[in-house]
Amino acid sequence: MDLILNTLTLTIRFSVALMIASMGEMFNQKAGIFNLGCEGIMTMGAFLGLLIPFSYGGAGSVPFGINLLGLLSGAAAGALMGLLFGIIVITFRAPQGIAGIGLQMFGVGLAGTLFRSYIGGSQSITGITAYPIPVLSKIPVVGQILFTHNPIIYICYALVPLAWFIIYKTPWGMKVRAVGTHPRAADSLGINVSRVRYQSLALGGAMAGFAGAFLTLCQAKMFTAEIINGRGFIAVALVYFGQWHPVKIFLGALLFTFAQVLQTQIQIFVPSFQYYEFLTMLPYILVIVVLAFNKESNKLGPAALGKPFNREMRI
Repeated sequence: MDLILNTLTLTIRFSVALMIASMGEMFNQKAGIFNLGCEGIMTMGAFLGLLIPFSYGGAGSVPFGINLLGLLSGAAAGALMGLLFGIIVITFRAPQGIAGIGLQMFGVGLAGTLFRSYIGGSQSITGITAYPIPVLSKIPVVGQILFTHNPIIYICYALVPLAWFIIYKTPWGMKVRAVGTHPRAADSLGINVSRVRYQSLALGGAMAGFAGAFLTLCQAKMFTAEIINGRGFIAVALVYFGQWHPVKIFLGALLFTFAQVLQTQIQIFVPSFQYYEFLTMLPYILVIVVLAFNKESNKLGPAALGKPFNREMRI
């Protein structure tokens, strides 16, 4: 029972960063931009998430507002990196896949360099601690799983219905879907394709940067160059996994995180289990298998995904 309870509780807690980054990548791809640089953006966000509270109070406790500033700084850095990516792939029309890999390497390298320059070595911070919700956290089983987390987690989960509303129920969301499906038709209706794509990249980058800062402040409480550990690439895969729909992406993030947490909990609660190497691979195998057999995803994706737009030429 403890194995299941701990696994479900940690799944709720650890899925947030992956879910937020995936939502950001969804906005990118809905607008027709394929951004493989999510990993680098998350790494920069993670570094700034540590830098601001550490500069204020070191490893000691800092006010909630300073930690919140760290989260917002990570989001701001992510937005700027998203705009930088936009200059490369929208204005200069560079191949999106190669540019994304370059952005990933740039973000990881810059964050690592700044970390060694300004902090020097591994340092821990207090971060944002858990705050059990009174009364609700006392409910047997459900209370521990759902109501014993830090307040940022509840705000992040509220972004799932908000993302759905924005993309499907607002005029801007309609423009995003239009430029990702048929940019020339959108342009003929007076929609500024480049502007909408820049806006989507800024929003997606901000969410990825926020996700990285969340990892530092609310989960790991420290920074290392490997803190993202492939989550940026998994976030890109989860957009395909969830067929570009916010709710399905959210469920995919939960499923992947559940498989990831389960293997660590089995090692703790069942130390005699001899095949933990397979369990370590299980989350990634799960994503590959689902993508391989989910052939309908390619038909549901934005038709102009990865294709540059030039209103003067028919491309």
